[in-house]
Amino acid sequence: MSIFRVSLSLLFLCIVNALPITRNRLPDQRTLTAYILRDAEQRYRNDEGHAEDTIQHKGLTEVTEDQNELRCGVPDIAEYAIIEKDLKWASAIITYRIVNYTPDLPRADVDRAIKKALRVWSDVTPLNFTRLRSGTADIMVSFGKKEHGDYYPFDGPNGLLAHAFPPGDKIGGDTHFDDDEIFTNDYKGYNLFIVAAHEFGHALGLDHSRDPGSLMYPVYSYAETTNFILPDDDVQGIQELYGPGNKDPNPKHPKTPEKCDPDLEIDAVTELRGEKFIFKDRFFWRVHPQMTDAELVLTKSFWPELPNKIDAAYEYPQKDLIFIFRGKKFWALNGYDIIDDYPKKLYELGFPKTLKSVDAAVHNDATGKTYFFTGEKYWSYDEESMSMDKGFPRLIADDFLGIGEKVDAAYRRNGYIYFFNGPVQFEYSIWSKKVTRLLKTNSILWC
Repeated sequence: MSIFRVSLSLLFLCIVNALPITRNRLPDQRTLTAYILRDAEQRYRNDEGHAEDTIQHKGLTEVTEDQNELRCGVPDIAEYAIIEKDLKWASAIITYRIVNYTPDLPRADVDRAIKKALRVWSDVTPLNFTRLRSGTADIMVSFGKKEHGDYYPFDGPNGLLAHAFPPGDKIGGDTHFDDDEIFTNDYKGYNLFIVAAHEFGHALGLDHSRDPGSLMYPVYSYAETTNFILPDDDVQGIQELYGPGNKDPNPKHPKTPEKCDPDLEIDAVTELRGEKFIFKDRFFWRVHPQMTDAELVLTKSFWPELPNKIDAAYEYPQKDLIFIFRGKKFWALNGYDIIDDYPKKLYELGFPKTLKSVDAAVHNDATGKTYFFTGEKYWSYDEESMSMDKGFPRLIADDFLGIGEKVDAAYRRNGYIYFFNGPVQFEYSIWSKKVTRLLKTNSILWC
């Protein structure tokens, strides 16, 4: 392998970094890629053997104004991306070895996390992973601190989480975890399975993705691990390299919603201290009056304790609370913090125990009532007395003329309630009790 080839291979060392939820938009990728390639080649010629310094530090600095916003020195590519089309494992049988262990978890938990993280990729490809107990494997998995033998030192707690080399001889495929971090098997600290699954994507030849729902998105965020299903964007990427397998246990892989989809339907919407939170599948969009665009966020990256999918939500501003509903349970949040003693059951609000879920909820500040919609009916709840009003449920069509017989989501603003039904939203005047405008659902996201 030539020196130039080695330098290019080193460019693709991917380093995971824990990041805040709020992110800046990334600059143009073509410019960044060209800059780093030129800089790395020049650095390698001028100071042979130290190209990695440029890649790790200069690359991160150039990608974003706040270098804590990105977790890898490789520039990100739109949607899924592969490192190089021919940079992949030649054999479908790939060996791995766990060289050492972190003290954060029992060895059995580490073994399970690594095996499960590899299975994420083998489930959708013809690849098979075989564990070695000794000797040299294709993918050598290890935990280390600071300088740990590969000239890419870790940086202590709460910085770089791990890194992996792309497929190849010797160090190719090797995956290292920073043992100064706290690795866990739940949402606390950094979930080892999530970090490992991301890194193994690099070890198999995948670059980062700009799809915020992708496992290969360059920002660490917690995801449901018990029933983890590889997102569609990652499936498309890995199958571009290795082709599909014949044993996928979950043929329906989750896709990331497009905010300006003309057929967009939403699950729930609420305001929170002036922001709108619009829930769709395992995501929500944050819309702030001072923001120029809606930010898409994984619900579990914000609230790991909440379910992936939300049925309904509403704000009760008098007590600075929002309520989140899923199935027969609901949660109360003060700002962004879940209140102790939650979740509670729907029947504790006065619903019959037979009610399985609510479709939508909205609070009317003018009356102090909160309306809950389920099927073709709705309920009125008095927040002051904390009880259901008598005479309910009633038919939606009888009391909210023109909005149809079903509500997917609702919120109140400036004397209007906005009701969502499929790809349509109705602007309903609280005072005149009439529909004043018909809008597309996606218009709430400035589309």
